[in-house]
Parts: sequence; C-alpha cells; structure tokens
Amino acid sequence: MAPVVYVVDAFTNQPFQGNPAAVCVSEGPCNETWMRNVAREMNLAETAFAQPIDGGYSLRWLTPKVEVDLCGHATLATAHVLWQTGKLRSDEAARFHTRSGWLTCRQSNGWIEMDFPALATEFRAAPNGLAKAIQAEPQSFCRTSMDYLVEIDSASQLRELVVDMNAVALFPVRGLIVTAKSDVPEYDFISRFFAPACGVNEDPVTGSAHCALGPYWSKKLGKTSLVAYQASERGGIVRMKTTEERVLLEGQAVLMSKVEFVG
Repeated sequence: MAPVVYVVDAFTNQPFQGNPAAVCVSEGPCNETWMRNVAREMNLAETAFAQPIDGGYSLRWLTPKVEVDLCGHATLATAHVLWQTGKLRSDEAARFHTRSGWLTCRQSNGWIEMDFPALATEFRAAPNGLAKAIQAEPQSFCRTSMDYLVEIDSASQLRELVVDMNAVALFPVRGLIVTAKSDVPEYDFISRFFAPACGVNEDPVTGSAHCALGPYWSKKLGKTSLVAYQASERGGIVRMKTTEERVLLEGQAVLMSKVEFVG
C-alpha cells in the first residue's frame, strides 16, 4: 500500500495562500522511481519525502524535474504534518537529516521556527543578459552557493516584474532571487524567486532564498530580526533572525488535503 501524501500551504495561516508543498512520510525507504513519479504527479514546487532514522527523520525534496539541496517551505510543511498527525508531540522538535545537514524545527507561539544555514552572498558584476531577462536594471548583484540575488530599485517595480523564463533558465544556477526594500512598514524587504530550470517558473514563497536574503538585508539595514514578504501571486510572510552562520526562519502552515494513491 502506497504511503499517504499530504498537501500543506506553507508560510501562511490562510488556505490557498503561501507555498503549497506535498509531504510523504513513510515508515521506510520509498522506491526512487515512485518518488519521482509522485513529484511529477503532484506538480508542486516541491514534494518532500521523510522517513524515521536514528535522531529524527531523513528528508529529501524533489521538484517535478530535479532533487534540490535545500528547501524551506517543504521542510516547514513536513514538520507541520508530523505534529498534526501525532507522529511528534507538539512540544517535540522535528529534526531532519538532509543534503544540507541536520535541520531542526520547533513550534513557537503559533509559528514554526526552522534553524537553517546562512548562505553567503558574493558581490559580482551582473552577467550579460540579466537586465534584459528581468526588464530591470540591477542596483546590486550577488552570487550565492545556489542562486543569483539581484536587488532592484523599488518594491513597486518588483511587484510588476515580467521575467523572461527562457533566459533565466540558461543561467548556471538553481534560480534567481529578485529583491527590493519594502515600501510598507510591516515588512523590511520583499522578494520574488524564479527557478524555471528546476521546473518552477515562479516559486510562491521560498524559505531557502531567505537564507541568503536574511543576511543580505541584515547587513544592509543594520538589524538582525527581519520580516519579509514574498510578492508572488499567492504571497507569504517569512520572519527571520540572523547570526553569522545560521538563519532562524519562522512561518506558519495550513494542512489542506490528503492524497491516497491507488497504484
């Protein structure tokens, strides 16, 4: 019998907002082909596959096309499923062994706190074709270990951005983070994230991108506690606290549905 797959809206407390992730928690290893087929069938930015191991759970993240090294929203979603289904007590930490090492999630005052690695940003000259691909002139350009990070002039420009996905897919990175200082007081900055090469044209809310955005804006604004909004069509809020090596990401989640495969 195939494991149940749950769908969770992450980085939101409202149904049909935030970033939907599929979560499969099995008692043992799943067949590789089956996992990739499930990820394609669910057709969400990520499908998470977890199984119990010594010290916690093994956790992997698959897009419809590839397996990724770090994913925030599907980690948040998996922790939420473990607590909601009673596999973990509400006061227990959810510990995950991943391609990015051990990641820990805890519940705190209605939010889920995730302890993630901080991603350094290296300032560089913007590559040829970037401004044309995003139809905006970069204010600054950085490279992280996974993505390009581009700051542009204004939040209003960011919201209206129309990106050439074919051009972005050719860049030698997982995806493209575009960010700007917020124009509303409740947020410090806003962002959008595009990863067409991974099968995700625009990701609704990207926890792993905030592992770079947090340190970037922390240095720029001179503060270690930040609140961000990812300005996709669905949108979502990410709270964070930054240190030199780690970023504590905070988000909320809503359990939306349960899928039972018949074959």
